[in-house]
Amino acid sequence: MNKELLGKVKQKKEAYRGWKQGQVAWEEYRETVRAAKDQVRKAKALIEISLARDVKDNKKSFYRYVSDRRRTRENMGPLQNETGDLVTQDMEKAEILNNFFASVFTGKSLSHTAKVTEGRDWENAEPPTVGEDQV
Repeated sequence: MNKELLGKVKQKKEAYRGWKQGQVAWEEYRETVRAAKDQVRKAKALIEISLARDVKDNKKSFYRYVSDRRRTRENMGPLQNETGDLVTQDMEKAEILNNFFASVFTGKSLSHTAKVTEGRDWENAEPPTVGEDQV
């Protein structure tokens, strides 16, 4: 990363902090985020182009970059089934996830899905925050 790119990322962090404190407008924050993201994307593209161009001379750096991008998370933590028991076996986890996602698309309501609050006027109210209790 060059100094200009680091400066853009720092501006993005400062704009976020200012927006959370109410000192920066949302539009200004979003514009800062877009500028930083655009510059990071361009820098990444330049690095990838130079790696691809120099692959004949320096295979080690190319394959190191590729292997860094291929790393995936192999394990998933335990899940709770409908009865509240922790499930650690892969096949049981797959069944729980399959049932959950199938219920989303079929419209069947499960006990751990979000409840919809009826009778509340959402047009004039502020949206709920993460910590707000849902009735």
